[in-house]
Amino acid sequence: MPATPHPRITVWHDGGCPLCAREIALMRRLDRRGAIRFVDATDPHSSCPLDRQAILARFHAMEDGQLLSGAAAFAAMWRAIPLLRPLGLLARNPWCLAMLERGYLAFLLVRPRLQRWLASR
Repeated sequence: MPATPHPRITVWHDGGCPLCAREIALMRRLDRRGAIRFVDATDPHSSCPLDRQAILARFHAMEDGQLLSGAAAFAAMWRAIPLLRPLGLLARNPWCLAMLERGYLAFLLVRPRLQRWLASR
């Protein structure tokens, strides 16, 4: 499929996080249509819609002009990738999104340890 003329979603990620870097690399490979604009929020020249620390503390995405964070941002990114689109659409269900957000909050608790572990490898 040809690339879209303009990405329909923007994702801000922590380019200094080894865990994030791996995940974003996978998402870039899956985004064959170029529907996502990936922005490294650690780059001082990148533009961020919020304070840089807030952007780095949680995953953020902009979909259709709406800034999303956490599980909602992941779901928006998934909707832009054909292979993951069914998961993203399922996350439009409030109950499902609430469960994903709970899982994301639990992940944030262990994220620093996972980052240290990956950085030491």
